[in-house]
Amino acid sequence: MIKKLRKKFIAIAMCSMALVLFVIMAGINTANYTNVCRNADMRIHVIAENDGKFPENPADDNPQDDNQTPPEPKKEKELARRDISPESAFDTRFFTVTLTDKGTVDQVDTGKIAAVSTKEAKKYAASLYKKQHTLGFISCYRYQLVTTGDNTRMYIFVNCERELNTFHTFLLASIGISLAGLLLVFLLVVLFSGMLVKPVAESYEKQKRFITDASHEIKTPLTIIDANTEVLEMTGGENQWTKSTRKQIARLTSLTEKLVFLSRMDEESTQLEMTDFAISDAVIDTAEPFVSYAASRGKTLELDIAPDLTYHGNEGCIRQCVSLLLDNAVKYSTENGKLRLTFHKQGRALALTVWNTTDPIPVGRHDELFERFYRPDSSRNTKTGGHGIGLSVVHAIVTAHKGKISAKSEDGNSLTFSILFN
Repeated sequence: MIKKLRKKFIAIAMCSMALVLFVIMAGINTANYTNVCRNADMRIHVIAENDGKFPENPADDNPQDDNQTPPEPKKEKELARRDISPESAFDTRFFTVTLTDKGTVDQVDTGKIAAVSTKEAKKYAASLYKKQHTLGFISCYRYQLVTTGDNTRMYIFVNCERELNTFHTFLLASIGISLAGLLLVFLLVVLFSGMLVKPVAESYEKQKRFITDASHEIKTPLTIIDANTEVLEMTGGENQWTKSTRKQIARLTSLTEKLVFLSRMDEESTQLEMTDFAISDAVIDTAEPFVSYAASRGKTLELDIAPDLTYHGNEGCIRQCVSLLLDNAVKYSTENGKLRLTFHKQGRALALTVWNTTDPIPVGRHDELFERFYRPDSSRNTKTGGHGIGLSVVHAIVTAHKGKISAKSEDGNSLTFSILFN
Protein backbone atom coordinates (compact mmCIF):
# COMPACT_ATOMS: atom_id res chain seq x y z
CA MET A 1 0.00 0.00 0.00
CA ILE A 2 2.80 2.42 0.87
CA LYS A 3 4.58 1.65 -2.40
CA LYS A 4 1.35 2.34 -4.29
CA LEU A 5 0.89 5.60 -2.40
CA ARG A 6 4.45 6.66 -3.18
CA LYS A 7 4.07 5.78 -6.87
CA LYS A 8 0.79 7.67 -7.03
CA PHE A 9 2.39 10.74 -5.42
CA ILE A 10 5.29 10.64 -7.91
CA ALA A 11 2.90 10.22 -10.84
CA ILE A 12 0.69 13.13 -9.76
CA ALA A 13 3.68 15.40 -9.10
CA MET A 14 5.30 14.59 -12.46
CA CYS A 15 2.05 14.97 -14.40
CA SER A 16 1.46 18.36 -12.77
CA MET A 17 5.01 19.49 -13.52
CA ALA A 18 4.84 18.23 -17.10
CA LEU A 19 1.54 20.04 -17.64
CA VAL A 20 2.93 23.33 -16.31
CA LEU A 21 6.08 23.06 -18.45
CA PHE A 22 4.02 22.17 -21.52
CA VAL A 23 1.73 25.18 -21.06
CA ILE A 24 4.70 27.54 -20.58
CA MET A 25 6.66 26.09 -23.50
CA ALA A 26 3.62 26.05 -25.79
CA GLY A 27 2.76 29.64 -24.88
CA ILE A 28 6.27 30.98 -25.52
CA ASN A 29 6.76 29.11 -28.80
CA THR A 30 3.28 30.00 -30.03
CA ALA A 31 4.05 33.66 -29.33
CA ASN A 32 7.37 33.35 -31.21
CA TYR A 33 5.72 31.73 -34.23
CA THR A 34 2.94 34.31 -34.24
CA ASN A 35 5.56 37.07 -34.16
CA VAL A 36 7.37 35.52 -37.17
CA CYS A 37 4.12 35.42 -39.14
CA ARG A 38 3.11 38.94 -38.06
CA ASN A 39 6.43 40.49 -39.13
CA ALA A 40 6.34 38.68 -42.48
CA ASP A 41 2.74 39.75 -43.09
CA MET A 42 3.68 43.37 -42.33
CA ARG A 43 6.38 43.27 -44.98
CA ILE A 44 4.00 41.67 -47.46
CA HIS A 45 1.49 44.45 -46.77
CA VAL A 46 4.11 47.14 -47.43
CA ILE A 47 5.14 45.46 -50.69
CA ALA A 48 1.49 45.17 -51.76
CA GLU A 49 0.87 48.86 -51.04
CA ASN A 50 3.81 49.73 -53.29
CA ASP A 51 2.76 47.53 -56.24
CA GLY A 52 5.31 44.79 -55.62
CA LYS A 53 8.19 47.04 -54.53
CA PHE A 54 9.68 47.72 -51.11
CA PRO A 55 10.24 51.48 -50.57
CA GLU A 56 13.86 52.17 -49.75
CA ASN A 57 13.17 55.48 -47.96
CA PRO A 58 9.50 55.83 -46.97
CA ALA A 59 9.99 59.33 -45.60
CA ASP A 60 11.10 60.66 -49.00
CA ASP A 61 8.31 59.09 -51.08
CA ASN A 62 6.49 62.44 -51.45
CA PRO A 63 9.04 65.30 -51.53
CA GLN A 64 7.58 68.70 -50.70
CA ASP A 65 8.44 72.22 -51.81
CA ASP A 66 10.36 74.28 -49.25
CA ASN A 67 7.56 76.87 -49.18
CA GLN A 68 4.88 74.24 -48.44
CA THR A 69 3.91 73.15 -44.96
CA PRO A 70 5.34 69.65 -44.53
CA PRO A 71 2.54 67.09 -44.18
CA GLU A 72 2.37 64.72 -41.29
CA PRO A 73 4.64 61.78 -42.11
CA LYS A 74 1.82 59.22 -42.02
CA LYS A 75 3.64 56.58 -44.00
CA GLU A 76 6.71 56.76 -41.78
CA LYS A 77 4.59 56.49 -38.64
CA GLU A 78 2.62 53.61 -40.10
CA LEU A 79 5.81 51.74 -40.98
CA ALA A 80 7.18 52.39 -37.52
CA ARG A 81 4.05 50.87 -36.02
CA ARG A 82 4.73 47.80 -38.12
CA ASP A 83 8.28 47.50 -36.75
CA ILE A 84 9.67 48.30 -40.19
CA SER A 85 12.66 50.62 -40.40
CA PRO A 86 14.42 52.14 -43.41
CA GLU A 87 16.90 49.25 -43.17
CA SER A 88 14.12 46.74 -43.79
CA ALA A 89 14.31 47.38 -47.52
CA PHE A 90 17.84 45.97 -47.54
CA ASP A 91 17.04 43.08 -45.15
CA THR A 92 13.90 41.81 -46.87
CA ARG A 93 14.40 39.13 -49.51
CA PHE A 94 11.26 38.64 -51.58
CA PHE A 95 9.88 37.91 -55.03
CA THR A 96 6.50 38.47 -56.68
CA VAL A 97 4.43 36.64 -59.27
CA THR A 98 1.65 38.53 -61.09
CA LEU A 99 -1.33 36.53 -62.37
CA THR A 100 -3.67 37.11 -65.28
CA ASP A 101 -7.45 37.09 -64.97
CA LYS A 102 -7.40 33.40 -65.89
CA GLY A 103 -4.91 32.59 -63.15
CA THR A 104 -1.89 32.03 -65.37
CA VAL A 105 1.49 33.62 -64.64
CA ASP A 106 1.89 37.04 -66.23
CA GLN A 107 5.05 38.53 -64.72
CA VAL A 108 7.75 37.39 -62.33
CA ASP A 109 10.03 39.68 -60.33
CA THR A 110 12.99 37.96 -58.64
CA GLY A 111 15.20 41.02 -58.48
CA LYS A 112 15.23 41.11 -54.69
CA ILE A 113 16.23 37.50 -54.13
CA ALA A 114 19.02 35.28 -55.42
CA ALA A 115 17.90 31.90 -54.05
CA VAL A 116 14.88 31.54 -56.37
CA SER A 117 14.88 31.41 -60.17
CA THR A 118 12.06 32.61 -62.40
CA LYS A 119 11.12 29.01 -63.15
CA GLU A 120 10.90 28.12 -59.46
CA ALA A 121 8.85 31.24 -58.75
CA LYS A 122 6.33 30.31 -61.45
CA LYS A 123 6.15 26.77 -60.05
CA TYR A 124 5.42 28.05 -56.52
CA ALA A 125 2.66 30.38 -57.72
CA ALA A 126 1.02 27.83 -60.02
CA SER A 127 0.98 25.20 -57.26
CA LEU A 128 -0.59 27.56 -54.72
CA TYR A 129 -3.18 28.94 -57.14
CA LYS A 130 -4.22 25.42 -58.14
CA LYS A 131 -4.80 24.53 -54.47
CA GLN A 132 -6.63 27.84 -53.85
CA HIS A 133 -4.15 28.76 -51.09
CA THR A 134 -3.98 32.47 -50.37
CA LEU A 135 -1.91 32.73 -47.17
CA GLY A 136 0.67 30.58 -45.44
CA PHE A 137 4.15 29.10 -45.77
CA ILE A 138 5.71 27.22 -48.65
CA SER A 139 9.22 26.02 -47.92
CA CYS A 140 10.81 28.94 -46.03
CA TYR A 141 8.68 31.61 -47.73
CA ARG A 142 5.68 33.38 -46.28
CA TYR A 143 3.22 34.03 -49.11
CA GLN A 144 -0.02 35.90 -49.64
CA LEU A 145 -2.27 36.47 -52.64
CA VAL A 146 -3.02 40.21 -52.74
CA THR A 147 -4.76 42.66 -55.03
CA THR A 148 -2.68 45.74 -55.81
CA GLY A 149 -3.90 49.28 -56.49
CA ASP A 150 -4.56 48.61 -60.18
CA ASN A 151 -6.65 45.50 -59.33
CA THR A 152 -3.84 43.13 -60.30
CA ARG A 153 -3.65 39.82 -58.45
CA MET A 154 -0.18 39.08 -57.19
CA TYR A 155 1.50 36.41 -55.07
CA ILE A 156 4.09 37.97 -52.77
CA PHE A 157 6.72 35.66 -51.26
CA VAL A 158 8.92 36.87 -48.38
CA ASN A 159 11.96 34.86 -47.31
CA CYS A 160 11.65 33.92 -43.60
CA GLU A 161 14.48 31.40 -43.48
CA ARG A 162 16.45 33.24 -40.81
CA GLU A 163 13.40 33.84 -38.62
CA LEU A 164 12.18 30.24 -38.99
CA ASN A 165 15.64 28.86 -38.19
CA THR A 166 15.70 31.00 -35.06
CA PHE A 167 12.21 29.78 -34.13
CA HIS A 168 13.12 26.10 -34.68
CA THR A 169 16.35 26.48 -32.71
CA PHE A 170 14.50 28.04 -29.78
CA LEU A 171 11.79 25.36 -30.01
CA LEU A 172 14.32 22.52 -29.82
CA ALA A 173 16.21 24.27 -27.04
CA SER A 174 13.04 24.81 -25.01
CA ILE A 175 12.03 21.16 -25.46
CA GLY A 176 15.48 19.98 -24.40
CA ILE A 177 15.58 22.27 -21.37
CA SER A 178 12.05 21.24 -20.36
CA LEU A 179 12.90 17.54 -20.61
CA ALA A 180 16.09 18.06 -18.63
CA GLY A 181 14.16 20.02 -16.01
CA LEU A 182 11.49 17.34 -15.89
CA LEU A 183 14.14 14.67 -15.37
CA LEU A 184 15.74 16.69 -12.59
CA VAL A 185 12.37 17.21 -10.90
CA PHE A 186 11.67 13.48 -11.25
CA LEU A 187 14.92 12.62 -9.48
CA LEU A 188 14.15 15.11 -6.70
CA VAL A 189 10.58 13.85 -6.30
CA VAL A 190 11.75 10.23 -6.15
CA LEU A 191 14.43 11.22 -3.64
CA PHE A 192 12.10 13.13 -1.32
CA SER A 193 8.87 11.15 -1.84
CA GLY A 194 10.03 8.63 0.74
CA MET A 195 10.33 11.40 3.32
CA LEU A 196 6.90 12.77 2.41
CA VAL A 197 5.08 9.45 2.79
CA LYS A 198 7.12 8.37 5.83
CA PRO A 199 4.57 9.69 8.38
CA VAL A 200 1.80 7.87 6.51
CA ALA A 201 3.89 4.69 6.39
CA GLU A 202 4.61 4.86 10.12
CA SER A 203 0.95 5.45 10.92
CA TYR A 204 -0.06 2.59 8.66
CA GLU A 205 2.45 0.21 10.25
CA LYS A 206 1.21 1.17 13.72
CA GLN A 207 -2.36 0.54 12.58
CA LYS A 208 -1.48 -2.91 11.21
CA ARG A 209 0.45 -3.79 14.37
CA PHE A 210 -2.45 -2.65 16.54
CA ILE A 211 -4.97 -4.70 14.53
CA THR A 212 -2.80 -7.81 14.69
CA ASP A 213 -1.99 -7.43 18.39
CA ALA A 214 -5.56 -6.55 19.33
CA SER A 215 -6.91 -9.51 17.37
CA HIS A 216 -4.61 -11.91 19.18
CA GLU A 217 -5.40 -10.32 22.54
CA ILE A 218 -9.14 -10.60 21.88
CA LYS A 219 -8.93 -14.23 20.78
CA THR A 220 -7.69 -15.41 24.18
CA PRO A 221 -10.58 -14.03 26.30
CA LEU A 222 -13.05 -15.09 23.59
CA THR A 223 -11.76 -18.65 23.83
CA ILE A 224 -12.06 -18.55 27.63
CA ILE A 225 -15.60 -17.08 27.47
CA ASP A 226 -16.60 -19.74 24.94
CA ALA A 227 -15.21 -22.49 27.20
CA ASN A 228 -16.96 -21.05 30.27
CA THR A 229 -20.24 -20.84 28.34
CA GLU A 230 -19.88 -24.48 27.34
CA VAL A 231 -19.34 -25.45 30.99
CA LEU A 232 -22.42 -23.46 32.04
CA GLU A 233 -24.49 -25.24 29.40
CA MET A 234 -23.20 -28.61 30.62
CA THR A 235 -24.14 -27.85 34.23
CA GLY A 236 -27.25 -25.71 33.88
CA GLY A 237 -28.41 -26.44 30.37
CA GLU A 238 -28.65 -24.15 27.35
CA ASN A 239 -30.73 -20.98 27.81
CA GLN A 240 -31.26 -17.62 26.15
CA TRP A 241 -28.29 -16.09 27.98
CA THR A 242 -25.81 -18.71 26.85
CA LYS A 243 -27.20 -18.51 23.30
CA SER A 244 -26.73 -14.73 23.29
CA THR A 245 -23.19 -15.12 24.63
CA ARG A 246 -22.28 -17.64 21.91
CA LYS A 247 -23.77 -15.33 19.26
CA GLN A 248 -21.66 -12.38 20.42
CA ILE A 249 -18.57 -14.60 20.59
CA ALA A 250 -19.18 -15.62 16.98
CA ARG A 251 -19.57 -11.97 15.90
CA LEU A 252 -16.35 -10.89 17.60
CA THR A 253 -14.46 -13.90 16.26
CA SER A 254 -15.65 -13.13 12.73
CA LEU A 255 -14.66 -9.48 13.11
CA THR A 256 -11.14 -10.25 14.32
CA GLU A 257 -10.62 -12.80 11.53
CA LYS A 258 -11.68 -10.28 8.90
CA LEU A 259 -9.44 -7.58 10.36
CA VAL A 260 -6.44 -9.90 10.33
CA PHE A 261 -7.29 -10.96 6.77
CA LEU A 262 -7.46 -7.33 5.58
CA SER A 263 -4.21 -6.49 7.33
CA ARG A 264 -2.53 -9.43 5.63
CA MET A 265 -3.97 -8.52 2.21
CA ASP A 266 -2.64 -4.95 2.51
CA GLU A 267 0.94 -6.19 2.67
CA GLU A 268 2.65 -6.05 -0.74
CA SER A 269 4.58 -9.22 0.06
CA THR A 270 1.40 -11.25 0.57
CA GLN A 271 0.72 -13.54 -2.39
CA LEU A 272 -2.39 -15.71 -2.56
CA GLU A 273 -1.91 -19.29 -3.67
CA MET A 274 -3.45 -19.44 -7.14
CA THR A 275 -4.61 -22.69 -8.78
CA ASP A 276 -6.98 -23.73 -11.56
CA PHE A 277 -10.34 -24.82 -10.14
CA ALA A 278 -13.98 -25.30 -11.16
CA ILE A 279 -15.32 -21.89 -10.19
CA SER A 280 -18.90 -22.73 -11.26
CA ASP A 281 -19.01 -25.57 -8.75
CA ALA A 282 -17.48 -23.35 -6.06
CA VAL A 283 -20.09 -20.62 -6.61
CA ILE A 284 -22.96 -23.15 -6.61
CA ASP A 285 -21.72 -24.89 -3.42
CA THR A 286 -21.37 -21.53 -1.65
CA ALA A 287 -24.62 -19.99 -2.88
CA GLU A 288 -27.08 -22.88 -2.47
CA PRO A 289 -27.16 -22.79 1.38
CA PHE A 290 -28.19 -19.14 1.19
CA VAL A 291 -31.39 -20.08 -0.68
CA SER A 292 -32.80 -21.72 2.45
CA TYR A 293 -31.21 -19.06 4.68
CA ALA A 294 -32.99 -16.31 2.74
CA ALA A 295 -36.25 -18.27 2.76
CA SER A 296 -36.06 -18.61 6.55
CA ARG A 297 -36.08 -14.82 6.71
CA GLY A 298 -39.01 -14.48 4.30
CA LYS A 299 -36.87 -13.58 1.28
CA THR A 300 -36.38 -15.15 -2.15
CA LEU A 301 -32.97 -15.88 -3.68
CA GLU A 302 -32.65 -16.83 -7.36
CA LEU A 303 -29.48 -18.42 -8.77
CA ASP A 304 -28.39 -18.24 -12.40
CA ILE A 305 -24.95 -19.85 -12.63
CA ALA A 306 -23.31 -20.96 -15.87
CA PRO A 307 -21.87 -24.50 -15.54
CA ASP A 308 -18.39 -25.85 -16.29
CA LEU A 309 -16.48 -22.58 -15.90
CA THR A 310 -12.91 -22.71 -14.61
CA TYR A 311 -10.70 -19.99 -13.18
CA HIS A 312 -7.12 -19.49 -12.03
CA GLY A 313 -7.29 -18.06 -8.54
CA ASN A 314 -7.62 -18.80 -4.85
CA GLU A 315 -10.69 -21.00 -4.41
CA GLY A 316 -11.05 -20.30 -0.70
CA CYS A 317 -11.06 -16.54 -1.24
CA ILE A 318 -13.55 -16.78 -4.10
CA ARG A 319 -15.89 -18.83 -1.92
CA GLN A 320 -15.50 -16.27 0.87
CA CYS A 321 -16.23 -13.47 -1.60
CA VAL A 322 -19.51 -15.07 -2.75
CA SER A 323 -20.51 -15.88 0.82
CA LEU A 324 -19.93 -12.32 2.04
CA LEU A 325 -21.86 -10.78 -0.86
CA LEU A 326 -24.87 -13.05 -0.34
CA ASP A 327 -24.76 -12.60 3.43
CA ASN A 328 -24.75 -8.83 2.91
CA ALA A 329 -27.63 -9.06 0.42
CA VAL A 330 -29.78 -11.14 2.79
CA LYS A 331 -29.08 -8.87 5.77
CA TYR A 332 -29.72 -5.54 4.06
CA SER A 333 -32.49 -6.41 1.59
CA THR A 334 -36.03 -5.26 2.28
CA GLU A 335 -38.57 -7.32 4.19
CA ASN A 336 -39.91 -10.07 1.91
CA GLY A 337 -37.32 -8.84 -0.55
CA LYS A 338 -35.91 -10.49 -3.65
CA LEU A 339 -32.30 -11.43 -4.33
CA ARG A 340 -30.58 -12.70 -7.44
CA LEU A 341 -27.10 -14.06 -8.12
CA THR A 342 -25.88 -14.47 -11.70
CA PHE A 343 -22.55 -15.86 -12.84
CA HIS A 344 -21.66 -16.01 -16.53
CA LYS A 345 -18.77 -15.62 -18.92
CA GLN A 346 -18.51 -12.11 -20.34
CA GLY A 347 -16.01 -12.00 -23.17
CA ARG A 348 -12.73 -13.25 -21.75
CA ALA A 349 -13.77 -12.37 -18.19
CA LEU A 350 -16.13 -13.95 -15.67
CA ALA A 351 -18.98 -11.76 -14.43
CA LEU A 352 -20.50 -12.25 -10.98
CA THR A 353 -23.53 -10.12 -10.09
CA VAL A 354 -25.48 -9.98 -6.83
CA TRP A 355 -28.72 -7.97 -6.90
CA ASN A 356 -31.18 -7.30 -4.09
CA THR A 357 -34.05 -5.00 -3.28
CA THR A 358 -33.24 -2.39 -0.67
CA ASP A 359 -34.60 0.63 1.16
CA PRO A 360 -34.63 3.84 -0.93
CA ILE A 361 -31.08 4.94 -1.77
CA PRO A 362 -29.66 7.51 -4.22
CA VAL A 363 -29.39 6.36 -7.83
CA GLY A 364 -25.83 5.85 -9.06
CA ARG A 365 -22.58 4.33 -7.85
CA HIS A 366 -22.07 3.48 -4.19
CA ASP A 367 -18.39 2.58 -3.95
CA GLU A 368 -18.34 4.03 -0.43
CA LEU A 369 -19.80 0.69 0.69
CA PHE A 370 -16.34 -0.86 0.26
CA GLU A 371 -14.80 1.44 2.88
CA ARG A 372 -13.90 -0.24 6.15
CA PHE A 373 -16.53 0.00 8.88
CA TYR A 374 -18.86 1.94 6.59
CA ARG A 375 -22.52 1.25 7.26
CA PRO A 376 -25.55 3.25 6.09
CA ASP A 377 -27.17 5.32 8.82
CA SER A 378 -30.30 3.20 8.60
CA SER A 379 -28.34 0.01 9.42
CA ARG A 380 -26.28 1.20 12.36
CA ASN A 381 -27.78 -1.25 14.78
CA THR A 382 -27.11 -4.79 15.88
CA LYS A 383 -30.20 -6.30 14.29
CA THR A 384 -28.41 -7.02 11.02
CA GLY A 385 -25.46 -8.58 12.81
CA GLY A 386 -22.86 -6.93 10.58
CA HIS A 387 -19.94 -4.67 11.37
CA GLY A 388 -19.31 -2.89 8.05
CA ILE A 389 -16.16 -4.76 7.10
CA GLY A 390 -17.38 -7.68 4.98
CA LEU A 391 -17.52 -5.68 1.73
CA SER A 392 -14.01 -4.38 2.40
CA VAL A 393 -12.85 -7.99 2.47
CA VAL A 394 -14.68 -8.63 -0.83
CA HIS A 395 -12.96 -5.62 -2.39
CA ALA A 396 -9.55 -6.82 -1.18
CA ILE A 397 -10.14 -10.31 -2.62
CA VAL A 398 -11.24 -8.96 -6.01
CA THR A 399 -8.26 -6.59 -6.13
CA ALA A 400 -5.87 -9.43 -5.30
CA HIS A 401 -7.29 -11.32 -8.31
CA LYS A 402 -6.77 -8.28 -10.61
CA GLY A 403 -10.53 -7.94 -10.95
CA LYS A 404 -12.96 -5.02 -10.81
CA ILE A 405 -15.89 -4.50 -8.46
CA SER A 406 -18.58 -1.85 -8.28
CA ALA A 407 -21.82 -1.13 -6.42
CA LYS A 408 -24.62 0.66 -8.22
CA SER A 409 -28.31 1.43 -7.85
CA GLU A 410 -30.26 1.71 -11.11
CA ASP A 411 -33.66 2.70 -9.72
CA GLY A 412 -33.07 3.80 -6.11
CA ASN A 413 -34.88 0.73 -4.76
CA SER A 414 -32.31 -1.96 -5.49
CA LEU A 415 -28.55 -2.46 -5.27
CA THR A 416 -26.28 -4.39 -7.63
CA PHE A 417 -22.76 -5.59 -6.88
CA SER A 418 -20.87 -6.38 -10.09
CA ILE A 419 -17.53 -8.22 -10.24
CA LEU A 420 -15.37 -8.94 -13.27
CA PHE A 421 -12.71 -11.62 -12.78
CA ASN A 422 -10.08 -11.33 -15.53
